Amino acid sequence: PSSFFFFFFFFPIFDMRSSIAVLLALLAPSMGFVVSPARPAVVPRSALAAIESPTVFDKGMSEWKEEYPQFAKFGWGPSTKAERWNGRHAMFGWVVICATAYAKGHNLIPDADLPLDLKSWGTLATISGKNTITNERAIILIANVHALVLSVMATCAPLPFSDQLLLKDGEEDEKPYGTIPEFKTGLTLEAEIMNGRMAMMGLITVIAASAIEHKSIIEVVNEWLGGAYGNVH
Repeated sequence: PSSFFFFFFFFPIFDMRSSIAVLLALLAPSMGFVVSPARPAVVPRSALAAIESPTVFDKGMSEWKEEYPQFAKFGWGPSTKAERWNGRHAMFGWVVICATAYAKGHNLIPDADLPLDLKSWGTLATISGKNTITNERAIILIANVHALVLSVMATCAPLPFSDQLLLKDGEEDEKPYGTIPEFKTGLTLEAEIMNGRMAMMGLITVIAASAIEHKSIIEVVNEWLGGAYGNVH
């Protein structure tokens, strides 16, 4: 850029022939980079083999179909639909964890530390002996059981407008998305698979951190967010 500035600034000093010679001299270095063709990138054969080789998930699906064809034809076992459903459950689990942490941190659960009445609830609410669970624990437990029942019903008796986990007679499963699905913006199936995988990995990480630090999952998540949910102890 400084060379071009020099040329245009002192252009009136030179005559036309000298100006053209100076301009060509200035452009010569850059033309060497522009004219020379770009060499194609060479990908090692090992990298190509790794991309084209089947993943662990693909091998697991193939082995399952060979060993248990009577279950595989209905979608039981490792399948792409199962991965999608597991990812949805993991994402929903994160919503429940964050909602529970928010409710606990803002005292939205009434009488959270009050134990349930043994006479009213019976042995269903007992931990050991005559000790009963708290009102907070009972509310969270019922919410999780409700979600579990809905999940089982959606699997066994899906509604006409909802996705089905099991395959119909003669239906083919979705094509596996591989280790890294194709990047597509918007509300796409590839994006749902990636979000589900990250949610599942996140649950594994938070459970491991909870076991190592001897803290509840809600406390660990609240620490990760810098105490955004307030006092969740």
